[in-house]
Amino acid sequence: MLAGTRSLLLGASCLAGVSLLAPHAVAQATVPPGAAARHPPSASGETALDEITVTSTKTEERAIEALAGASVVSRDTVRDIQPDRVSDLLRQVPGVTTQENHNDPAQAINIRGLQNFGRVNVLVDGARQNFQSTGHGASGVFYLDPELIGGVDITRGPVSTIYGSGAIGGVVSFRTLGIDDILRPEEQAGAVQKIGGGTNGYGIVNSSSVGVRLPNNAVNVFGQFVYRQNYVYRDGAGILIADTGSELKAGNFKVNVNPAEGHQLSFSALTQKFDFANNGSSGTGARFQSNVDTQTYTLGYRFTPVGQPLIDLSVKSYFSTTDEVRTFVADSASRTYTALGARPGAPVMIDLDTYGFDIFNTSRFDTGPVSHALTFGGDGAFDRVRTTDQAGGYTSAFTPSGRRDLAGAFVQDEMRFGGWLRAIGALRYDSYELSGGGFRSSGDRISPRGTVGVSPFPWIEFFGTYAEGYRAPSISETLISGTHPFPAFQILPNTALRPETAHNVEAGVNIKFDNILKDGDAFRGKVVGFFNEVDNFIDIQGVGPRTFVAVAPSPALNALCAGRTAPFGPCQIPVQAQQYRNIARADLSGVEIEGAYDWGDGFLSLAYSHTDGINAATRATLLTVPPDKVAATLGLRFLDRRLTVGTRIVYNDARANIPASTVVVNTKEFALVDFFASYEHNDWIRADLTLSNIFDKRYIKYLDLDRSPGFQARGSLTMKFATR
Repeated sequence: MLAGTRSLLLGASCLAGVSLLAPHAVAQATVPPGAAARHPPSASGETALDEITVTSTKTEERAIEALAGASVVSRDTVRDIQPDRVSDLLRQVPGVTTQENHNDPAQAINIRGLQNFGRVNVLVDGARQNFQSTGHGASGVFYLDPELIGGVDITRGPVSTIYGSGAIGGVVSFRTLGIDDILRPEEQAGAVQKIGGGTNGYGIVNSSSVGVRLPNNAVNVFGQFVYRQNYVYRDGAGILIADTGSELKAGNFKVNVNPAEGHQLSFSALTQKFDFANNGSSGTGARFQSNVDTQTYTLGYRFTPVGQPLIDLSVKSYFSTTDEVRTFVADSASRTYTALGARPGAPVMIDLDTYGFDIFNTSRFDTGPVSHALTFGGDGAFDRVRTTDQAGGYTSAFTPSGRRDLAGAFVQDEMRFGGWLRAIGALRYDSYELSGGGFRSSGDRISPRGTVGVSPFPWIEFFGTYAEGYRAPSISETLISGTHPFPAFQILPNTALRPETAHNVEAGVNIKFDNILKDGDAFRGKVVGFFNEVDNFIDIQGVGPRTFVAVAPSPALNALCAGRTAPFGPCQIPVQAQQYRNIARADLSGVEIEGAYDWGDGFLSLAYSHTDGINAATRATLLTVPPDKVAATLGLRFLDRRLTVGTRIVYNDARANIPASTVVVNTKEFALVDFFASYEHNDWIRADLTLSNIFDKRYIKYLDLDRSPGFQARGSLTMKFATR
């Protein structure tokens, strides 16, 4: 049951890793409380491609001006795509991919070939999502329904470590919907009702939102309820993919209080309940009914006094929990669970609680001709894992109970000189403590960052960065210990694991033109190249002698069984004990290109990303490095821009030469074509239509274990009522 295993182990998965800007925006950011979600239009005719990102520096800036690989998915894009999963939103972002088991609503995000165990810091309304259950899928997932999402802010690479410990891959920050998404500034109260449905498993979705503002915005309250019912879908060949249905009930509640000028208090509560059943990610294991309950609560304070540039204070505390209860339904053909005494109804419970805080202040001042934005602060995240297993004991062995405390402090100075030179200097201190099963470990480190940006002309800026990151071992990587059910092999703990240290060199260019072919048009482009050395990279490895075990051939094992048939039918496959160990160094490099042109009556975006990743000692390719990706979007606006129609194309290259000693499979190249249309009759009524995978392509995305849906039609009607 070990994710990322390098043996051919049954059902094991891997461990290792343009938007040429989204069609409607370069960035729809997760901004601090009280900050505007968008820049107002300027006289130069800027478009929604100039929205704000904050994840690379913690200070608000336009995504096209970020001296880093920053991309954002806007609320407009979320509405156009009508996504079934978060992966639908991210497939056109450069350097970003996802891993998912389609029989489980959970998602894992991969940035530049890095994923699992917190290498990508996933935030929901500023709260870390650290849930992890070691099994056949990714080790490090989160649950979030896309109907709750108001925007996604992404920064790639360890330049983002100012946003939290461990993020050597990057940061993905999700903003859930709020009152500004349903009410205009002049509106005092209103409600938005959306009902949608679709074919081939998409099912039905309902979203009901209400919002109220008191006079002068002294208090505003927002609430949302989401219900989604997905059904089993068929792939492009019409083959039913079992257990791909699920049910969701979710609630999203926010309150902002502005007691005096410059002060804001905020509170948010998000709860989601998922129900689904499956035979494990391999589809051949024991059957469990799963109930997942996720909750995220935040409490924040923002102080921005007028006329006091030295004070821009943000304080946030949060609590996020994911509680998964699996109920044993029936055993697999091997009868492994029954032999250990498990009976129908036996429960398995995994509960991960994360308590955290994030405090920082930005002071703005000048020293001669140099302008400064000096940010300093600290953050912490404290994980508590509790596992109870009355159905065989495998889950408690592979997802051990324990605790890990992460704490850090940072200082960063963003300097500007003469409008053509920018520099960022930062230091971050990280420390950790890990304990469980009588074991304790700890460590700390200081990680620097230096960035220089030069703009010889107003329309172009070149930048270069050196940044380091630090990731502590996780509880599971350190304490995992047990026997895989079938085929049987040992999984060994390793209390000698050392933290990972990333050394990233990055260079890029930002390009922006306005009024090129006509008044009001705009082009934005970003090219980034990177080379990231990760010392002491932690990966699962085979240890000790190999033995051969007889197994019955199955679709998942056909390639492994080829030529290995035993006299009585089952094939013989080798097994070996597994253990997380430090690799001396992993090298990852690549390039990301993103660009978009918007001329008012239409928009065009193109994207490309390429990543290489190897074990520097053995020269073996890291299994989590995704294949090349190219994406394009073309949209046209009609009827005074109330009607938008367009198409999206995503091409993924093949990923071959996967070692025979793993069940991670080679994937063929594929291209997907979607069609979308949206019509806003007026401010109160909107209709959306998405035709996904219109050529009914049969494909499997690299790292996934199931084929994705074939053709889907998705439609929705949204109605709004508001008062001024």
